[in-house]
Amino acid sequence: MAVVRRVGIAVLTLLLASIVIFSVLHAVPGDPAVALAGADASPATLEALRHELGLDRPLVVQYLQWLGGALTGDLGRSYVIGGRIDALLADGLRNTAALGLTALAIAVVAAAALSFIAVASRTTWVRSAIAGFEVIGIAVPPFVTGVLLVEFFAVAWPVLPAGGTPPRGYTDDVGITLQYLLLPAVCLAIPVASTLTRFFSEALRTEWARPYVLTARAAGVPAVRILVRGAARNALPSVVTVFGIQAGQLLGSAVLVEAIFAWPGLGQLLGQGIAARDYPVVQAVLLLAVTVFIVIALLTDAAYRLLDPTRRPA
Repeated sequence: MAVVRRVGIAVLTLLLASIVIFSVLHAVPGDPAVALAGADASPATLEALRHELGLDRPLVVQYLQWLGGALTGDLGRSYVIGGRIDALLADGLRNTAALGLTALAIAVVAAAALSFIAVASRTTWVRSAIAGFEVIGIAVPPFVTGVLLVEFFAVAWPVLPAGGTPPRGYTDDVGITLQYLLLPAVCLAIPVASTLTRFFSEALRTEWARPYVLTARAAGVPAVRILVRGAARNALPSVVTVFGIQAGQLLGSAVLVEAIFAWPGLGQLLGQGIAARDYPVVQAVLLLAVTVFIVIALLTDAAYRLLDPTRRPA
């Protein structure tokens, strides 16, 4: 019942989000017909174009048609950018997914390593350096980090491409793919890794002070074994929620990162749609982003219940 209730809430949330997205975008000043036909177009031309696009219909009718198309996978065609919207979304989602999953992998590995070091190390400067990384990584916005990475690794010391995607696809040459992915993925991963390190290291410190850890250390169990098999396992439930939130926020950060590195993902597609007043494209990207965030929230809740025995159903 709990699963059905959560799925029902997720569906209702998605429906409300679709209403908000549609209403807000249609309340924004500007006429897509003017953007498509040009400011010099005659009133008759604009009226005919609005009729062709269905913009002269009542908003409720337009919303229901758009929602029906979204449910059936038929999102129509782009006003200005051109092409079918589902194809544009597929291309953008593939590129954003490649970038986001790579960034998450980097963030998780970095956060786990730094958290273990912060708890196990007795060296003051090491702990201070990790604490400094946590603060700087969270405080410095991604667009500043991205500009610095491009300036250093693509201009001053040109060892990596400044932007774009692998010219022959992601699977043609792994080495080339990593070169194109590294800078934008690191830029996207830094704030996530900083946040995860802060929460994971604090959770590990809390577990490190538990009686079972003190007993294991007194019995001569190696510290690494205690951290990995005991403290880390018990600390994971509290970190999973933070990880889910950070993963959901990647789409928002990707807008800036993709603009800096000319990465043709959903963020760049959203920017193009907003600039061209291409409402169907903007609506589709925003609805997809909300859907991804809700799915991640459901998966995070399921993972939390799986890892925390006290939250499992009896």
